[in-house]
Amino acid sequence: MATVTELLMPVELDLETLLNDLRSLIGAGHPILQAAAEHLFSAGGKRIRPGIVLLLSRALSPDGELSARHRRLAEITEMIHTASLVHDDVVDEAATRRGVATVHSRFNHRVAVLAGDFLFAQASWHLANLENLDVVKLLSRVIMDLADGEVKQGLYRYDSGQSFATYLQKSYCKTASLMANSSQAAGVLSGESKEHLQALHYFGRQLGLAFQVVDDILDFTASDQQLGKPAASDLASGYLTAPALYALEEHPSLAGLIERGFSEKDDLEKAFDLVRDSKAIERSRKLAEDFSRESRESLAWLAESPCKRALLELPEFVLSRLY
Repeated sequence: MATVTELLMPVELDLETLLNDLRSLIGAGHPILQAAAEHLFSAGGKRIRPGIVLLLSRALSPDGELSARHRRLAEITEMIHTASLVHDDVVDEAATRRGVATVHSRFNHRVAVLAGDFLFAQASWHLANLENLDVVKLLSRVIMDLADGEVKQGLYRYDSGQSFATYLQKSYCKTASLMANSSQAAGVLSGESKEHLQALHYFGRQLGLAFQVVDDILDFTASDQQLGKPAASDLASGYLTAPALYALEEHPSLAGLIERGFSEKDDLEKAFDLVRDSKAIERSRKLAEDFSRESRESLAWLAESPCKRALLELPEFVLSRLY
């Protein structure tokens, strides 16, 4: 299976340009925020989200060329994603992300919150300057969804009675909304038909949901090393994801452990065993596979190109993290 770097090969140079442009876009007169932003953009992320925008933009272009507005859309996408990570890390009190010190552990909480706000504000400014109301609506929606997802996640902690629909809605807000709306926005800038715009949104939505479900499975099956954060941290924090919700259907006794916040000795171990001793991981994997297949099928109409091939391999890549 291809690595992310191999998948993003058709837009490798575009991504290099993107990082250089981001550094100069953000380097405006705030030394501490600039330092925080520099630190983030050099923290070695996979750049999947701007990569998707760039691949789609080239795949939709008759001559395979990128317009300046498509480039800017990819930059805005990465800014929004990075801003959300900064705030996520503050909320989760994470000390590292991808093995690199988080902004608040390197600077402090106040700087981290402001750096996240600064990036959201800059993204909004550059978004407005694209002067396309449909694109502004799509990406403003993402910023709302990200905040909504964080709030929902906090509200439903240790709540064993939440529905699966609630979990999927929260996953959409936190992970899939950015992929769905930025994919659709690339189509808007390319002048695509309504049907194609819906297909692009669906592609990003199902890919984002597959991505989130895979992450949630890895929280139970992967080591700290693979995850770049402590394993089982979601469950310990009271965040109930697909595997926990499926396990609850088979083992109602899990609810008691969750409701008391794993406060007694061995509660977390027991909860873990109940998840593993059920069909939860298997069912979650099937869910991720369905999302992945739907994502891939929604792009069948794209003209053949190296960028289309890369886009069709992305859902496969997301699943490959499980094996």
